[in-house]
Amino acid sequence: MARSVILDTDIGSDIDDTWALAMLLASPELNLQLITTVSGDTRHRAALCARLLTAAGRQDVPIGIGIGGPLKLPPVLSGTPQAAFVGSDDAALSAHSMVHGDGVDEMITMILTAPAPVTVIAIGPLTNIAEALRRCPQIVERASLVGMHGSVRVGYRGATAPTPEYNVFADIPAARAALSAAWDVCITPLDSCGSVVLKGDAYQQFCAYARSHPGSMASMVLENYRAWLAAVGAPANRLLKRSTTLYDTVAIYLAFTREALTMETLRITIDDVGYTREDAAGKAMQVATGWRDTEAFGSLLLERVCW
Repeated sequence: MARSVILDTDIGSDIDDTWALAMLLASPELNLQLITTVSGDTRHRAALCARLLTAAGRQDVPIGIGIGGPLKLPPVLSGTPQAAFVGSDDAALSAHSMVHGDGVDEMITMILTAPAPVTVIAIGPLTNIAEALRRCPQIVERASLVGMHGSVRVGYRGATAPTPEYNVFADIPAARAALSAAWDVCITPLDSCGSVVLKGDAYQQFCAYARSHPGSMASMVLENYRAWLAAVGAPANRLLKRSTTLYDTVAIYLAFTREALTMETLRITIDDVGYTREDAAGKAMQVATGWRDTEAFGSLLLERVCW
């Protein structure tokens, strides 16, 4: 049976969330029950989800508008870089039949009423998750958490020293609450997800499929990538060469298998500036600290986004 999942996302800042959603929707191992949006303009993020789901014929997936607030992002990513794809937020939301104003409440309800335990896949700051735990601590009995969070031994761009990772740094108290709660936790920190890029022949195959299949999810991902590159001022020819780093796709993968990854059980704490530290007093969790087979993951990613 497919595993019931909730996706909690800050889609619409970095483009990797869009790739992750495309991958999730094409993963038969996962049954997407709800998307909640977090951080910044969560209504616009919900509109982007609604536009993608409507175009993909997946209006059966509810969307919950989560907790917003100020962003700790560079100005170029703090706006709405995929707005050219969304068009009108109002129109996108109106076209989707199930949009809920309190995403946290919807998350709690979904977990408590699901017939089987739910996996929450968190690919943004953990603000919604922490609030759900505050409102209803009992959700830990019926859910587990898979997240794209942290930097244990490796930093951004393969740096040999760890760094505060954005999804933790953006809301440190929430990260502490969510990652230390009494449920099973599995994370992909920068140590593993920070090296994921679709490039070379694989990226060219993706582009060829997207261009030859208008209206496909691949074509929408490519359209969003084009809009995102233009909005952030990146060179237009980058679209022809490679993806950005696709951090969040690894969290989708971890929700149904860990086969291609090196997994360790580590005890993790979060310090006052957002470092994820190995600490004997920390919460024990499964951590993807590297890769055993990057080629297998890349092949699967290509397959799952080409539909």
